[in-house]
Amino acid sequence: MKKTAPKKSAPALKFDTNWKYDPAPESADHVVIDKQYGLFINGKMQAPVKGKYFNTINPARETVLASVADATSEDVDKAVAAARNAHSKVWSKMKPAERGKYIYRIARIMQERARELAIIESLDGGKPIRESRDIDVPLAAAHFFYYAGWADKLNYALPGKQVTSLGVAGQIIPWNFPLLMAAWKIAPALAAGNTVVLKPAETTPLTALKLAEIIRDADLPPGVVNIITGAGATGTALVNHPGIDKVAFTGSTDVGKIIQKALAGTDKKYTLELGGKAANIIFEDAAIDQAVEGIINGIFFNQGHVCCAGSRLFIQESVAATVIRKLKDRMETLIVGDPLDKNTDIGAINSRPQLDKIKALVKAGIAQGGSMHQSSCAIPSKGFWFRPTIFTGVAQSSRIVQEEIFGPVLAIQTFRTVEEVIEKANNTPFGLSGGVWSDKGSKVFKVSSKLRAGVVWANTYNKFDPTSPFGGYKESGMGREGGMHGIYPYVQVKD
Repeated sequence: MKKTAPKKSAPALKFDTNWKYDPAPESADHVVIDKQYGLFINGKMQAPVKGKYFNTINPARETVLASVADATSEDVDKAVAAARNAHSKVWSKMKPAERGKYIYRIARIMQERARELAIIESLDGGKPIRESRDIDVPLAAAHFFYYAGWADKLNYALPGKQVTSLGVAGQIIPWNFPLLMAAWKIAPALAAGNTVVLKPAETTPLTALKLAEIIRDADLPPGVVNIITGAGATGTALVNHPGIDKVAFTGSTDVGKIIQKALAGTDKKYTLELGGKAANIIFEDAAIDQAVEGIINGIFFNQGHVCCAGSRLFIQESVAATVIRKLKDRMETLIVGDPLDKNTDIGAINSRPQLDKIKALVKAGIAQGGSMHQSSCAIPSKGFWFRPTIFTGVAQSSRIVQEEIFGPVLAIQTFRTVEEVIEKANNTPFGLSGGVWSDKGSKVFKVSSKLRAGVVWANTYNKFDPTSPFGGYKESGMGREGGMHGIYPYVQVKD
């Protein structure tokens, strides 16, 4: 009998991991950024009283983009006076439907200049152009459209009530979503008949200043919206100004507490949208591949510079190994680099101080016994960058579990039962957001109803809509923005 050689098994498949996307940069040739910007007060750009300016830089290249006015208390006085005059003489007396037309016009011009706004947002803030182009700018315009529709319907929303504006709103916005946060603040205030003094973050003022140009081009009456730039001292002067009727702040919990103390004993209304440390919960019956994409979006979107980021990941023990393996594989596909390249998934960290904070907390995570894994991606030699990072083996008391990192860093824990994960998820001073991933609707409703968070997503993450209210509990703030709830902090209601 003739012997035959044993059949050889098919060779293992090999995937070439050395391929790269060709660069796909968004052209910025058509974008005009002035060398110097003043303060937008009473419908026009004005030089600051004391003539002080500061530089805003591109965090991806560490190059200066523009010189921006540093407003002092005297400039704040001028802006508040302009807003008060516009409120008492023009805006509050205008028919609501006419106010709505102006807000619609702002939204339409934003759409016309969407590409320019997206590029400037990425240059000044470091976020990928895909996010600025597809999320930030369209959503900002959508908020103006939405609240334009509310301008003449407030009496219908509150039947039998007399609804009037508050007066002048002082608004302070953060650096992570500069244009979107400006829209969140300005649009409902205008729809309710108020006038505005807005202060953008000192590291990302340029799209707010471009919005000032749009407001001017929309022929909004002078003084209705005033935009002043500066750092903490400017914000303090605005919050403490006796001519302000309403304070709206989005930013860190520490600064929010300072504002709350400053307003104690005054009759000023206020809303605070502060920090978060959201729990993203993956159950064993979840669609795992879909959940992994949700984890990626939840923590690495906008470099983790998101107050509602899913920065605490809880995975049911039976699927933890699978989820973590798939998560690590997916992390290897993420591209960190030039924010204007359309291939980029993760852009630059907003500033050097923020990068230093991320590094310090990561170092603390290692010191406290956590096991760190980072993507092997290359990062540019110049600029502020941090690789996608996950931690396993962390304790509930670890700093990286309890403190907001505001960067692309994820802390992973496991759980066995529904009761256990609810207890762990709520064991935080924050209460802004959360996520639940499960194929069982009853489980989703049970868990989401027990999470002490203002917003809970089910089988998705980071989905926003201007019709939906957003805000948190505990140290994540008070009040809501978005939807009809976003109008309430800007009106007086009488029987």
